[in-house]
Amino acid sequence: MAELKNDRFLRALLREPVDCTPVWMMRQAGRYLPEYRATRAQAGDFLSLCKNKELACEVTIQPLERYDLDAAILFSDILTIPDAMGLGLYFAEGEGPRFKKVVRTEQDVADLPVPDSASDLDYVMNAVKEIRRELNGRVPLIGFSGSPWTLATYMVEGGSSKDFRHIKKMMYATPEVLHELLRKLALSVTDYLNEQIRSGAQAVQIFDTWGGALSGPMYREFSLKYMQQIVSGLIREHDGRKVPVIMFTKNGGQWLESIAEAGADALGLDWTTDIGNARARVGDKVALQGNMDPSVLYAPESRIREEVELILSSYGSGPGHVFNLGHGIHQFVDPAQPKFFVDAVHELSAKYHG
Repeated sequence: MAELKNDRFLRALLREPVDCTPVWMMRQAGRYLPEYRATRAQAGDFLSLCKNKELACEVTIQPLERYDLDAAILFSDILTIPDAMGLGLYFAEGEGPRFKKVVRTEQDVADLPVPDSASDLDYVMNAVKEIRRELNGRVPLIGFSGSPWTLATYMVEGGSSKDFRHIKKMMYATPEVLHELLRKLALSVTDYLNEQIRSGAQAVQIFDTWGGALSGPMYREFSLKYMQQIVSGLIREHDGRKVPVIMFTKNGGQWLESIAEAGADALGLDWTTDIGNARARVGDKVALQGNMDPSVLYAPESRIREEVELILSSYGSGPGHVFNLGHGIHQFVDPAQPKFFVDAVHELSAKYHG
């Protein structure tokens, strides 16, 4: 593989010195870009785009052509694992992801296979290899997966949910069934991320999008415990480099101390937690990633710069900060705006890295 020309993202995750704060954006390859919409139309639909390695590679690299980003993230979906378990993933227009089969009973869970990522999800690995080849050492590539709890919410609810009625009923009424589902998912995610690393991912992120819907004790028992299991089973060094792991629980700011103990190198923060306060709470245990409100990108350049400076000064000097949005970029953002954001991070952060 080609020598890495820009490794400040990987260094920041390991809390090593950098010249300026690295930056990337969750969902940076996506609907806000006209070139992405054109490629998706060419693919026919979202899943076909994920399963075509050349097109998945193309959309992964599109944002790097526009913005001076410090990392690329694999273009895929968090629901590839449940799909490989035979649940029949499809995307309904305007409704988001749905499954043909739901998982609600002990028998449903028993019937689920643990996929072999190398064969059952080979299209993801082919995309990783293709992207690494095309990047040619330009920036590192991030692989990712949904957390077991987050994947389970979609599998039990049958798609997106506002109240998580079915999975919370399972959690309180038949917790042993949910634990068995999460156990299978933790095994699947560990295998999936390790296969991405073997295929060329240089850092990985676990997206726990719905962990924040739980109470504290339930979060520790049904979400954090399984992410911790995954992290302890991951390949942490490959191709002569450390492979950093980022754990991101949306709305998880109240549990930062517990998450920091779970073994990841970095924690993702959404915009509801002050990053300076987070740094004071976790000390030098982990790096922090985040955490600008994606809606700031609707503002004029001067306001975007102001917000970037606010977050940088809150974090303060020294390594261990990867700048990001607090969640995915909105699809209605003007594609000119992220350039102001990315450039401001590089320009304004240099003074914090003496």
